[in-house]
Amino acid sequence: MKQLLLGNAAVARGLYEAGCRFVSAYPGTPSTEIPEAAAKYDEIYAEWAPNEKVAMEAAIGASIGGARSFCAMKHVGLNVAADPLFTVSYTGVNGGMVIAVADDPGMHSSQNEQDSRHYAIAAKLPMLEPSDSGECLEFTKLAYDISEQFDAPVILRTCTRIAHSQSAVELGERVEYELKPFEKNPGKYVMMPGNAIKRHPIIEERTQKLVEYAETAKINRVEMGDTSVGYVTSGTCYQYLRDCFPNASVLKLGMVNPLPVQLIRDFAEKVDKLIVVEELDPVIENHLRVNGIRVDGGKELFGMCGELSQVKIKRALGRETESFVEFDEPVPPRPPALCPGCPHRGMFFTLSKLDVNVMGDIGCYTLGALPPLGAVDTTVCMGASISGAHGFNTARGPESAKKTVAVIGDSTFMHSGVTGLIDIVYNKGVSTVIILDNSITGMTGHQHNPTTGKTIKGEPAPAVSLEKLCQAVGVKNVSVCDPYKLDEFKSLVSAQLQIEEPSVIIARRPCIMLPEVKILPPLYVDHDKCKSCRQCMTIGCPAISFADKKASIDQTLCVGCDLCMQMCKFGAILKKEGK
Repeated sequence: MKQLLLGNAAVARGLYEAGCRFVSAYPGTPSTEIPEAAAKYDEIYAEWAPNEKVAMEAAIGASIGGARSFCAMKHVGLNVAADPLFTVSYTGVNGGMVIAVADDPGMHSSQNEQDSRHYAIAAKLPMLEPSDSGECLEFTKLAYDISEQFDAPVILRTCTRIAHSQSAVELGERVEYELKPFEKNPGKYVMMPGNAIKRHPIIEERTQKLVEYAETAKINRVEMGDTSVGYVTSGTCYQYLRDCFPNASVLKLGMVNPLPVQLIRDFAEKVDKLIVVEELDPVIENHLRVNGIRVDGGKELFGMCGELSQVKIKRALGRETESFVEFDEPVPPRPPALCPGCPHRGMFFTLSKLDVNVMGDIGCYTLGALPPLGAVDTTVCMGASISGAHGFNTARGPESAKKTVAVIGDSTFMHSGVTGLIDIVYNKGVSTVIILDNSITGMTGHQHNPTTGKTIKGEPAPAVSLEKLCQAVGVKNVSVCDPYKLDEFKSLVSAQLQIEEPSVIIARRPCIMLPEVKILPPLYVDHDKCKSCRQCMTIGCPAISFADKKASIDQTLCVGCDLCMQMCKFGAILKKEGK
């Protein structure tokens, strides 16, 4: 039976059919839907881990325990999990283990354009790269066979376009794999130096066997056509090439580490010119050059940055592109914005008025950096707001702590923020941390985390108390407030900044988009009272606009949060009578 599936859903289906028993992940676009889809299969245990390192370590444990296991993350999440990644290459597996990493060329939802193929090369692990949903399913199943055949975890690399596009998938049945027996073997699984040094030659021998496998692997295939130009490519670039040049000769690489040598050399000899088409770094191109295989075109044509597309490929090769309709007037920009009623909006407005330095973090609240709020000064990576604030204040002295705060979401705090807070307390630092507790993992689509009291399957679970956790690591000054109450929040922040000890403010109000959150009737503007001061516009709410010198509230967008009412000094913004 065939079904139309997202690439991520197809990976999850591959897990199901391959007999995977254990799935652990931390949500990260564009990989989030894999564990969500896997959790719908009763045969698979699935969980949200606090972070990617924990997810990988749990999957390693399940593999050593004899189960086929899996963990998923986006490219920057692989940085968090790099420590166990390099060591599990040495230990190998018991039950098959697959690691999915979703790269994000074009930075649709990321802070960098990392090319995760470098991790496979550095960790000396096999990496497969599907080019559509059908291959997502098939490559996932194949990855388990390779994992168990070569005693290594296998990395499955996707990207935004593959993860979030749909194509037809041939569904199969689940094949159950019994738990493999666990046999105590310290030489294999205890990576102290004396054991690890003996494992390294085994890894090198495995790599050579994988190179031999890559030479004849069916997922590396040659499609001969016009021999005037031959293309070497992989992943989503293969689809672009086929759209551009349906009759071209193409070597499609499904296994991108290790790469074959003789297969590519033989293909190069059959074509007049050889061009490598790949996004981001010249991984394939460098492989060819190192092995003395001529390359007639590569990164000098396509560049190192961003996604490729059919149009970009044709233009780079000097081919005509389809004509486009051009408009005389430019399309107005539509920058991302915090949702109407977002609990973070009032918090950022208050911080901007207090003129403090704001060390930001990863999540919805990163949007607080955009105008008109303009309240976030730094954003580096998950958890860096708290650690960064500590370093910033320590470097600049006691006065800096009186005008600097760190802001971080509840899920990000559990991911990697609590260790930064421990650093502040342990080293006698003075910083104010604001935890934006919107009761969910927001930006990736409302996934649960250890503070929400529910598992990935929606089942009740113990909820971590942010207040008690902060107190347990040694923070004496822990306060909870409602970020909708602007004056109270401003007074609290002002007071905490003067305390010469670590302090935490938990700004608690659930995300307005949660189904259980009650939306209030929309507000309206009394145009007779409106003085055209534009004060209500300074909070950047999408529901508020200004026309004919008067403020107006979109009745379809307003959720009745009343932040704008608090802004208006003339009583021009009102609630509907009786509401």
